[in-house]
Amino acid sequence: MHDIRAIRENPGAFDAALARRGAAPMSSEILALDEARRAKILAAETAQSDQKKAAKEVGAAKAKGDEAEFERLRALVGDKKAEVTAMQAEAKELDQKLGELLMTIPNAPLADVPEGADEADNVEIRRWGTPREFDFQPKEHYELAGVKPGMDFETAAKLSGSRFVVLSGAVARLHRALAQFMIDTHVDENGLSETWTPVLVREEMMLGTGQLPKFGEDSYQTTNGWWLVPTAEVSLTNIVNGETLEESYLPRRYVAHTQCFRSEAGSAGRDTAGMLRQHQFEKVEMVSVTHPDKSLEEHERMTRCAEGILEHLRLPYRTVVLCTGDMGFGAQKTHDIEVWLPGQNTYREISSVSVCGDFQARRMNARFKPVGGGKPEFLHTLNGSGLAVGRALIAVLENGQQEDGSVALPEALHPYLGGKSILAADGSLI
Repeated sequence: MHDIRAIRENPGAFDAALARRGAAPMSSEILALDEARRAKILAAETAQSDQKKAAKEVGAAKAKGDEAEFERLRALVGDKKAEVTAMQAEAKELDQKLGELLMTIPNAPLADVPEGADEADNVEIRRWGTPREFDFQPKEHYELAGVKPGMDFETAAKLSGSRFVVLSGAVARLHRALAQFMIDTHVDENGLSETWTPVLVREEMMLGTGQLPKFGEDSYQTTNGWWLVPTAEVSLTNIVNGETLEESYLPRRYVAHTQCFRSEAGSAGRDTAGMLRQHQFEKVEMVSVTHPDKSLEEHERMTRCAEGILEHLRLPYRTVVLCTGDMGFGAQKTHDIEVWLPGQNTYREISSVSVCGDFQARRMNARFKPVGGGKPEFLHTLNGSGLAVGRALIAVLENGQQEDGSVALPEALHPYLGGKSILAADGSLI
């Protein structure tokens, strides 16, 4: 959410930021609503002052025995009271309209975010690892002999429809091992605080992190009003919703492993084969809550946390800065980490790490008290996948595949698999 005072002070800069995202200027519409709202508030305050003044004079007129003046003033008090009530209601309605409008406007990109229309304009900043050269044609994950016994799309479709999967046996264990490995690494090496959160949240929590009101079709709502989280970013970030923290409490660094749910609205026909794009999936999510002066430094730190998981797994990746046209709604700047998938012969996104500035904090009214005193200030928030578990499973399977359909598994996972190191062609761990 945007600071209305900043828009008043520099509407041109606000419209320029929207233009970088390919959006039309909105400052005129916003400021017209704001001016009307402020005018109604001022008129209500003036009428209320007149009401109080007349109310005092009513008693004086009564004491003097001036019945005509008493009746006139009493009627005036009644009229002013009704006028105040009406104006306050109008001001409240205008304030609600302004708030709702501001809620639909994306965050302003930082100055160093590259301009562009879509993913083709993203800028690569580094690569790690060299994609393996195969002496056979590599397959996609769901085509591997060792994977087929433990990855069942037909049963999932019977149970739930398309874009679901049933994992079993060694593949299910490998999926679980990846999540446990990620959590342990983030806690033990990266200093994040392990957190377990609900996957059902109130509507105001989805508003707080920006999934609502604009992107409701991307998520699932229950019949009693709860929302299924599309990512643990929602529950983790909203831990500070409505809170005013001590500055000494910062930064807060959370990590959670949860189920996530997305409708995949607008993705018809995309990635329908395999488990790359699912309605229900698991993700290890990182969220940081920081002092404004530290958020850009924290963005780099979180990116390295996510990259480190892939390096431990010996999976080649590249990191890109998303252009203005490809960034998420609430982000000021985003690093996408893309892992190499030999079955597709391309890099695919496995983590997005975003700094949001005070955009979410304003929506949540989340602040901190400066150590040196002064008014509370809005916090800065960041979020990032550390990593998407299902996509990490795909990457491990495809990069470790052998010609006979077995998979050599990363050494980092061996302790989580009872010392087993290979997914055999018959689907067992050996």
